[in-house]
Order: sequence, then C-alpha cells, then structure tokens
Amino acid sequence: MKSPVTPLFGASRVALVHDFLLDLRGAERVFLELCAMWPQADVFTAVYDEEGTRGRFSDHAVTTTFLQKLHPTARTFRALLPLYPTAIESLDLSGYDLVVSSSSAWAHAVRCGEHAVHVCYCHNPFRYVWNERDQTLARRGRLTRVALRKLFAWWRKWDWVAAQRTDSYIANAELARERIRAYFGREATVVHPPVHVERFSPGPVGDHYAIVAELMPHKQIDVAVEAFNRLRRPLLVVGDGPAYRRLRRAAGPTISFTGRLPDAEVAFVLRSARALVITSVEEFGITSVEAQAAGRPVIARGAGGALETIVDRITGCFWSGGPGELTAAVAAFDETEIDSRACVANAARFAPPRFRAGIQAEVMDARAGRDRRAAVRQRTEASSLLAS
Repeated sequence: MKSPVTPLFGASRVALVHDFLLDLRGAERVFLELCAMWPQADVFTAVYDEEGTRGRFSDHAVTTTFLQKLHPTARTFRALLPLYPTAIESLDLSGYDLVVSSSSAWAHAVRCGEHAVHVCYCHNPFRYVWNERDQTLARRGRLTRVALRKLFAWWRKWDWVAAQRTDSYIANAELARERIRAYFGREATVVHPPVHVERFSPGPVGDHYAIVAELMPHKQIDVAVEAFNRLRRPLLVVGDGPAYRRLRRAAGPTISFTGRLPDAEVAFVLRSARALVITSVEEFGITSVEAQAAGRPVIARGAGGALETIVDRITGCFWSGGPGELTAAVAAFDETEIDSRACVANAARFAPPRFRAGIQAEVMDARAGRDRRAAVRQRTEASSLLAS
C-alpha cells in the first residue's frame, strides 16, 4: 500500500490533470502514481473511458469536458484533435490550491485559480506539432497537409502561451527537458518516471525477441519488421494501434502479433525474451526498465531516454539508423553474456519511492517560488504607494 503525500503548504484542495484517460500506457501509469500520492485529489481529463483504463481511476472523482458526450475511444479520440485546446481550457479549477498536470499534449494548458500553484509533469511537448511535425505532415494527403499545417501553426502559438502560465515544469527525462527549453522557453527539472519493478523477475529464457509498444508510426516498428524478416528470428510484437494491420501485412512467418496483453502476460513475454527491441527514440522508455527488471537486456536506439536507462554492454546495447543497422546489432549482440542480476540492479534505480520524493520536492519548490514572487510584488506595490 503506497503512502499518500503529506499535505503541502496547507493545500486543502488538490487537482490532478491528464490529457486523456482512455487506456493504460506509460503516461497513464505515471498518472496512477500521482493519484496514489494524492488519494483525495479530484481528477480532470478531456475524455475518460473507465473500461479502457481497467477501472484503475474509479476511486477518484473524474471530471471530463464536453467532448465526453461524443464517447471517444483509444481508437477514435484523435479525430477530435482541433477541439482539445478549447476543451482543456473549459475545465474549472478555480477552487484548487495545488494543480499537478501530467501532460504529453494539452493538459499543461489547464487554467487555474489566481492563487493556485500549477506544477506540470511533462512527458513531452505535443510531438505532432513540435518534434514530429514534418513527419506527421508527410504522411498525409495534400489537402489534409494544408489544413494540418495551419492547425499546427496555431497550436504552437497556443502551446507557448499556455506554457507561460505554468508555475513549474518537471521533465520525465533529459530529452523532454531539452524540448521544454527549446519550444516553451522554460527550464525543467528531471524526475524519471516510476517503474513498479517488483512486478518483474527473471525466469527461463525462450527463443523470441520482444517489442512492447503502441503501434504508432512514430514508434517505427516497421524497422524491426524488416530487420527480423531478414534475420528470420522469432519476434513477438505486443501492442495495438493504427499501424497494426500495415505491420502484419509486412511481417514474415517468424513475426507474431499478440495485440494488447494483461500486465502478467507482458511480464512473462519480457522475462522469457532473449532481448527487448526498441526501434524509436523514446523520451524515457518505461518498457526498457521493465525488461531489465525481468533480467533481460535491451537493444535500443542509442539516443534519448535509452542513454539514461541502459548501461551499454552491461544491460543492453545501442544501435542507430535503419533496418540494416538493427539487423547487424541483433546478429552481433550476444545476450548470453549479459548478467541478469546487473539488469535487475540497474532497473531498481527507477522504483517509485525516488519518483515520489522528486515530485514532492518540486512541488514544495514551486510553492516557495510563488511565495517569493508574491512578496516581491507586495513590496513593489507598497513602494509605489509610498512614492505617490
């Protein structure tokens, strides 16, 4: 049982905000930890699906926006993209002392009361309008590109303005911190996501390699499909998403797709895999840590969060480029030389207690900063009155 955070600076009301609660991915699991830290908090989100999130948020009062009437799901919610800025700003958080948002898109833009402290845990600025804008547009037809280009230009301006209202940013990894600085002009402290490493343990290893990811274009799973078609080695792909059918059509006989699996089955896939394969540059990469907690190495793109979670040639290896480079990396990597105990020990660095301590410290610092700024304003106003 997790201990709730001791109420800070007399905060009588706490609001927790997440972009959308439609399924359970990495960001939602981080948000669950925030909910465990503030069990009495009210939860706000643009849209909510209790079944899709397996009832994990049912203990909280969940407030949604007008978009909830459209009953979006994890498969359909992206069609509402132009409406989310208006939706998130429509939420009324005027009565809260502390607001903690968990944002990879629009949650950081929530409007708070004048005296509230707003701390944003940022997984990444909205990737489709910032770091993956060009790739997103390239996948669309001409007319759609014209409309999206205008939408994205407007969204960038809206996003920057929203970022200036937030009292403090926390980044989930160094790459997110760099993007927060570049896109929003804001500084952030890194607090790595919590990983429940106790759910995993080493076990007998099979012949397959594994991928556990949402099947989205930016995940670049097609690189692994092409590489393992060449290698003719067994690859198990766990996950679902818009790219599912396209990837299955391209996959050869040694590649299998499971769809989404329960947590216990994912744990089994990881601990029995020769190695976990990661094909995209992740901001952090929770699955990488989970694989190591299960005693298994990771073959990952040598950039982003992998550099913070993997020890090269101790708990995995790095590769760069396309299918040819991945093919060579898998063929050259001898996973039998990896000590599962080293993997488990490395993963332990990311257990939840460190996350909770980091979040609590940042919230307290944000409040202290707000108090200092208020004191300066009061002194300035008093001096002006005396001088008049």
